[in-house]
Order: sequence, then structure tokens, then C-alpha cells
Amino acid sequence: MTVDIEKLNAFIVRAKASTYVGDGEHVTSCRLASHDLRFADAEWAYHDSYFGGSDFIGEEVVYFAERPVWAMNYYGRILRDDLVTAEQAGHMIKASLSRMYQENRFLGGMEYTENGLTYMDTSEGPVVCFRGREFIRRGSDTVYELLYHGGLIRD
Repeated sequence: MTVDIEKLNAFIVRAKASTYVGDGEHVTSCRLASHDLRFADAEWAYHDSYFGGSDFIGEEVVYFAERPVWAMNYYGRILRDDLVTAEQAGHMIKASLSRMYQENRFLGGMEYTENGLTYMDTSEGPVVCFRGREFIRRGSDTVYELLYHGGLIRD
């Protein structure tokens, strides 16, 4: 099955903006103690399943016509809980990603500063195969970090 990469990218942006960043509705956990978010539009479906809170790990999967076609894994954690709370980091992440999604993209090259925190995202590669890092700094201290990677799934 060949997937239209532009449509895939556009769907991922809509799905991400409608779930975590958009405070989307959680669905029934698919695994013990997981937090799950889902978004669907016509033949496209997105499922984000993660564990934890201030330190967390998860996976996002995009389906087209009920077949998995793309996925991303991620692991994030608070590095300096004396300088940032999980709530502050979460607010900063949502504010920053919301701005990125408004540009119709979800990969790389983002910097945003608010309330003494600076969010940065760097990535390598396009939607078909990529890896990256998002992090938050307070001054010169990195207080939060998330590593991610993913790409197309093919039979």
C-alpha cells in the first residue's frame, strides 16, 4: 500500500493538535495503566498510548484503511524538578507544539520562549524516517528532555 506523504503529514498534524495538545478525550486503555488518545478522520486513524506523567514513554500509530502505516516512539522526563514542575513543562510543551502545528508541521526547527522557559525542538529526516529531541531550558539549565523517532511502516 502506498501512502500519500503530504496527506499523511497533514493528518498527523491534525491528530496531534486534536489529542494531547488540544486536550483531546482519553479513550479506554489498550494496555494496563496506559493513557490513550484517539483521533479519526475518514479512512485515517491515530492512536497515542503512553505510560507515566512527569517521566513518560509512549507510542503513536497512524492507520490508513485500518492498516498501520506510520509510528513514532518517544521518551520524556523532567531533568531538574527543582527548576520546573511537570505542570510547567506540560504547559510549555503544549504552547510550543500548538504554534508548530499552526504552521502545518510537527518536525524540527522550533524555538519558543515564555515565562522564563525556552522550548526547543530539533529533528533529522522527513516524516518517512526521522529522529529528534525536544527540550526545555530555564536559563542555561536543561530542565526537560524528550527523545523521539519514527517513520513509515511497510509490510
